[in-house]
Amino acid sequence: MPDMENEFTKEEFKYLNLLAKQYPNITSASTEIINLQAILNLPKGTEHFISDIHGEYEAFSHVLRNASGVIKNHITYILGTSLRDSEKKTLATLIYYPEQKLEEIKKIEPDMDDWYRITLHRLVTICKALSAKYTRSKVRKALPPDFAYIIEELLHEDSTGEDKELYYNQIIESIIRLDQADRFITAISKLIQRLAIDRLHVIGDIYDRGPRAAKIMDILENYHSVDIQWGNHDISWMGAAAGCQALICNVIRIQARYCNLDTIEEDYGINLIPLATFAMEKYADDPCTYFMPKNSDADALSDKEVVLTAKMHKAISIMQFKMEAQIIKRHPEFKMDDRLLLDKIDYEKGTIMIKGVEYPMLDMNFPTIDPANPFELSEEEQDVMDKIKSSFVNSGKLQEHVRFMFSNGSIYSIFNSNLLFHGCIPMNEDGSLKEVTFRGKKLKGIEYMDAVERAMREGYYTTAHSNTKRECLDLIWYLWCGENSPLFGKDAMTTFERYFIEDKTTHKENKSPYYERRNDEKVCRTILENFGLDPDKSHIINGHVPVKVKKGESPIKANGKLFVIDGGFAKAYQKETGIAGYTLIYNSHGLVLVSHEPFESTEKAIAEEKDILSSTVALQYSQARIRVANTDIGTGIKKNIEELEKLMYAYRSGLIKEIK
Repeated sequence: MPDMENEFTKEEFKYLNLLAKQYPNITSASTEIINLQAILNLPKGTEHFISDIHGEYEAFSHVLRNASGVIKNHITYILGTSLRDSEKKTLATLIYYPEQKLEEIKKIEPDMDDWYRITLHRLVTICKALSAKYTRSKVRKALPPDFAYIIEELLHEDSTGEDKELYYNQIIESIIRLDQADRFITAISKLIQRLAIDRLHVIGDIYDRGPRAAKIMDILENYHSVDIQWGNHDISWMGAAAGCQALICNVIRIQARYCNLDTIEEDYGINLIPLATFAMEKYADDPCTYFMPKNSDADALSDKEVVLTAKMHKAISIMQFKMEAQIIKRHPEFKMDDRLLLDKIDYEKGTIMIKGVEYPMLDMNFPTIDPANPFELSEEEQDVMDKIKSSFVNSGKLQEHVRFMFSNGSIYSIFNSNLLFHGCIPMNEDGSLKEVTFRGKKLKGIEYMDAVERAMREGYYTTAHSNTKRECLDLIWYLWCGENSPLFGKDAMTTFERYFIEDKTTHKENKSPYYERRNDEKVCRTILENFGLDPDKSHIINGHVPVKVKKGESPIKANGKLFVIDGGFAKAYQKETGIAGYTLIYNSHGLVLVSHEPFESTEKAIAEEKDILSSTVALQYSQARIRVANTDIGTGIKKNIEELEKLMYAYRSGLIKEIK
């Protein structure tokens, strides 16, 4: 045997010997190379980008089911003029909601066997077209277990010959005769949903405002391929789950503000009775006028429930201001002393001094604040805080969801040459990357983002009660509201002022220079280069700040280098934005930006076949169809091919022995 060091390094030779266990001879290695080469020439899978869901489960679920119009477009493209528009709508609704739509159809269809026959053929035709861009192996893994063999036969059966057509039709007839049509339609409809989207990207803010964030997390946990870029509202929940008391208060405060305490109590099993009891006692005679729930869902509550929610809202807000002050005092490097406000209140005059200006307070009932020591929790508040914190850190469901966020999420992601992040990159006024001192180091751009992510992971996974744990939890809180947070992107969070001061000039939160400078293509190219991307081929995909369509704002920035896909999933934003969200589709033909009208309800979507009205806002088509070879997966496949070719050389040159 020749000296291996003249052929491969020791590390390469060791790796090739390991690879030989999987591919023990030339035949197996060459077969895999042929397979991988074929995969490289398949069209790239469709990516679906969604942002700022904010607990709006029904709208999110529908957009996921219809793949932002992808499925409807496939129905039109595949079945064309053979169907009337009304038939296309019915077929689309059936694919989105198979179980529910079948019940509706059975009430009006006189000949179900005939309907089954026609519909099954149509569904198989659509499924065939969607599966064509994947390998048989990948499709096989996606097949529902109960009907895997039958669907595989139907998808790969050539029915052009007479015998083959008989075989194909007999399968359909047997499904109907054996009363399996409903189950089969449900299975193949869900397979179509799955094949329509190869990868889902959630660009942050799953939580807050809307009522069903936990149900959204349940869907994401079971989705076949998903990544999440954390939003500021997400990290608030992540920090709360890790035990950050200021963020626990913040989570409860926002849920109370939007009348969504059920998310905490029912979905996550967190006991808020200690807070409710405390609030009813301390604020018994306080109408808590400025803490009434803002959400229209409050109409569903009794007057007594609304009053209790307002009292809990005020109680937890005061606790939050105290806990935040303690963090600020522990970290002078945060430079947030201007957010220490409880000690600026003149309790006799009923005013507060902010930046040298005296303002009258709207509310001066503070039974738990000691003017001599305003930042300390009272003994009763501390008892409530301890109990609630225990509930948060011991909530099995919350911890499951947060661990999923850490496992499948990050502060930014690079996928197929696109840079995905929720908020911003800290930036100077001139558009240059801002240098931020973080944990004693001066960092900017990708280095700062990486350090922030590491601190978040450390804060969650580090053993409780250690100094490192507390430091990291304080940093996670800073990411919620600090000036240099890449997730917040403003100079201050004026929560206190919005509650207690009528003068709206005190409510102003100035955005990071990033939000103005991201309109400049040169600035976006600089960011892409900093993250190691080719600015000629790459894009930035953002969420966080709703696009004010009503005021003429465009979601497309910097000559198409940057897309903003927060158009207002949350109902709380829709009056301001004028729409109900943007989503982005990236398929083998290019990028498609889609805007959505508000979603009415699942019931109307099924009974009246009211799909979300979606409009294509912009297209960036590729002249040549984008193949797997042009993707990140393709890069990995090419590396695998290179390694297998080295293994074949090792076999042929006698360096490694074949096993037949």
